Amino acid sequence: MAQEKLHIIPHKHAIAAADRARLMGHPGLVIWFIGLSGSGKSTLASELERQLYQRGMHTYILDGDNIRSGLNSDLDFSDAARKENLRRIGEVAKLMVDAGIITLTAFITPFEEERTRVKNLIGPENFIEVYVNCPIEECEKRDVKGLYAKARRGEISNFTGISSPFEEPQQPDVKVPTHQVSLEEGVGMVMEVLERRIAKA
Repeated sequence: MAQEKLHIIPHKHAIAAADRARLMGHPGLVIWFIGLSGSGKSTLASELERQLYQRGMHTYILDGDNIRSGLNSDLDFSDAARKENLRRIGEVAKLMVDAGIITLTAFITPFEEERTRVKNLIGPENFIEVYVNCPIEECEKRDVKGLYAKARRGEISNFTGISSPFEEPQQPDVKVPTHQVSLEEGVGMVMEVLERRIAKA
């Protein structure tokens, strides 16, 4: 396998990321929503995308369950498979940034090491980390999928927050306490950081 990789030489195309950014009217970026199941990651990402779409921006959402249903349907929930899940998502997000798309991702991403790896892969200048900060008690109350109840009964192993840890991010670009702010307020908090990042690009 290592010998075969010696023959892989990435092709340099005529159109670069800067060219696509000019065409799109904005640079490609990744907004990575992290937090416990039920914290509101997908809800925030969906509403943010709606507002960006209304502004004429090019967006796409990579969501946990959707990715698990297709691209990563071959992976289980072991520690190794979870790392591979995020690695693949990171690689896809990196390609979408190069394509000039504002990519929103909603994944628990429980470990700081994994978050740092993805951030470095995509490039810190292209990466906005949003910590959807919601207490586990509130997440359990929401529990629309019934996952916490199953995890409490031992029907789901390695469930983040119950039988597997969640490491709070050290320096997120924005922290949204969804149990304390409205959806509109939360989106506004992320939008403010995004607008500053775009202005600097």
